[in-house]
Amino acid sequence: MRLEYFQMLDAIVAMSDEEIRTRAVVPDESTVFEGHFPGHPLMPGVLLIETMAQTCGTMVMAANGYERLPLLVGVKDAKLRQFVPPRTVIEGHGRMEHNGSGYAVVKADLNVDGKRIANAQLTYTLIKWPAPDLQAFMVEHIAGLRAAA
Repeated sequence: MRLEYFQMLDAIVAMSDEEIRTRAVVPDESTVFEGHFPGHPLMPGVLLIETMAQTCGTMVMAANGYERLPLLVGVKDAKLRQFVPPRTVIEGHGRMEHNGSGYAVVKADLNVDGKRIANAQLTYTLIKWPAPDLQAFMVEHIAGLRAAA
């Protein structure tokens, strides 16, 4: 996980068009922790939501044949259930609820040691790729995450 670059996922454990499982390890050190909180570092809640968004956005992208870029446009019923310190192994899980008509809706959750620590319903709009280089980068990045499992 590279917080400064918003690269939240370390590996895609399993993925289909309907479901995804990911893994991420919260780093021991990050500039994010310098202000959140000095002497008691915790993963910011917004980054837990981002971890869910990247997990499910990856599934949405693959389910659409990498032809569209999913952009997060809605977070509903989000719950952050536990504080997350450095060195925590986070398991992400996403399930497709709707995919079509230019948008996708998913259910996402994060787990630590089998216990749910966060969950939300996320909505994405699907847009044309703004640049071919971005599309190629994402396809290659996702292939690397799949290989990391």
